[in-house]
Amino acid sequence: MSRRGLRALGPCFVALALAGCGGGPVARTATTSTVGPGAGPCAVAAAPPPTYAHVVWVWMENHIRGQVIDSPAAPYETSLAHQCGMATNYSVVGSPSLPNYLGATSGGTWGIVDDAGPAAHPLTVDNLFRQVRAAGRTERSYQEAMPGPCDQGTSGTYAVKHNPAAYYVGADDRAACQADDVPLGTIDSGPLVDDLARDHLPAFSFVTPDLCHDTHDCPVATGDAWLAQWVPKILSSPAYRSGTTALFIVWDEPAPMPFIVVSPATPAGTTAGQAFDHYSLLRTTEEMLGLSLLGEAAGAVSLRASFRA
Repeated sequence: MSRRGLRALGPCFVALALAGCGGGPVARTATTSTVGPGAGPCAVAAAPPPTYAHVVWVWMENHIRGQVIDSPAAPYETSLAHQCGMATNYSVVGSPSLPNYLGATSGGTWGIVDDAGPAAHPLTVDNLFRQVRAAGRTERSYQEAMPGPCDQGTSGTYAVKHNPAAYYVGADDRAACQADDVPLGTIDSGPLVDDLARDHLPAFSFVTPDLCHDTHDCPVATGDAWLAQWVPKILSSPAYRSGTTALFIVWDEPAPMPFIVVSPATPAGTTAGQAFDHYSLLRTTEEMLGLSLLGEAAGAVSLRASFRA
């Protein structure tokens, strides 16, 4: 394979193929490390920080674990999962898509069993986006193909059912959605790549590919190629290299879904077979950001111990 082809598979995979993964400069402390430009994304810190500066979620769609991890259609996702960590028994909290997105961000599905838009399901309940703002920190949703901020209707390859912030209308939720729920942009320019480059990544980021790139309407290989472009942007950013950023790549349904954990202290090759679900993701993120637990997250199993996150 050419160096260009290897480069598309991500920083640690390139290092492994060309020189040996984990060979870059790493400055360690008791809790965090600075991830050097030649280092792999995981197993570079002795222990996780007590709280994180940034947590990033990237949501994919509609594939079970065996269709992605170790599939020839998904070399980047497979490589990243083996470099870092993966859950093998990760489950839904509802069906179809929308209840899972709402459950992961609010701790409940609120009786919703369809994918109708925000006009049909305006929710005043507390949610992760509001929690982050109430704590004096920042949150942002980056929605690929969304026509404008906080768009309320599905159009083209943008699906509002994959944009949970658009459903919350309590307290300051609607105004915050207009300000913080933005189009993703491209790999070269736009809100996410600009925030990464300027070290303005919010405390909580919710990233949604469009209906093709999340593999809802397109093959696994298409989503794998999209992640192979975007994830290295995140992992090479000042935010991740500071040692206080974690990334979760999540699939909405059906169970058992793939689930990839990328954080500086996660031991390379971690595999956890314990039963986790979207409420576990919410609990883990709230713990990592120093927030209280919403709804079903209070009874969910945290991911932190299994992945040293």
